[in-house]
Amino acid sequence: MTPPEIPLIGGFVIFCRVGGCLMTAPGFSNDRIPVRSRLYLALGVSVAMTPALIESLPKTDLTLPSLMIAGLLSETIIGVALGLLSRFYLLALETLATSVAMSFGLGNIFGGAIAETEAAPPLASFIVTAAITLLFVTDLHLELIRGLSLSYDSAPALAAPDAAALLEELTHALTQSHLLALRICSPFLLFALIVNLAVGFLSRLTPQAQVYFLSGPLTIFLGLYAFFALSPDFFTAFISHFSDQVLRG
Repeated sequence: MTPPEIPLIGGFVIFCRVGGCLMTAPGFSNDRIPVRSRLYLALGVSVAMTPALIESLPKTDLTLPSLMIAGLLSETIIGVALGLLSRFYLLALETLATSVAMSFGLGNIFGGAIAETEAAPPLASFIVTAAITLLFVTDLHLELIRGLSLSYDSAPALAAPDAAALLEELTHALTQSHLLALRICSPFLLFALIVNLAVGFLSRLTPQAQVYFLSGPLTIFLGLYAFFALSPDFFTAFISHFSDQVLRG
């Protein structure tokens, strides 16, 4: 018969990877969610995954403190890395959205922090919040849990993580996320560049008029109208590319 402590130890090993992932995954790691709720969510996901994964865990004696600490630490590191692979896309989107808000003349207006702990322009907070909402509406958070389950095929439990491969995956995700954010934000950045160049030329042609103060409200209005007109394509492009990356693993 299997000793009763073996399934408990195996479940705790799975909880370390699940908890590390949910600690950094977009949406789940929001500080607006109570810590106790996030803990219960991690426990629920771990309990649901344990029956399917308990047999694949290596037969290692985790009663030794040194082996237990090393194994649980490696599981937590792998879980945190898996969460960062998807979180990078939201961080890149927030960075470029802040640049868009600055190009519209809204960069100096800071609102309350919603998705992150630091205050950001309201336009950037709106974009990131809408992206996180679409992530849950399109059930991509379930694909994240599926990726957690499949991660045991490429990164076995209680095995030391390959630092080189892990760093390569994080670098690739960071590069792809910023390229995606730059691709979908480029129309707004190009619009702001053209408008600012036109305002600069106009101020040189008519130095007597305060062109900068007159063009400020017009730039904000045109920028917000352009965002309103292109926002469906903006969010559709982001969530489609993001889902392709998540489904590809």
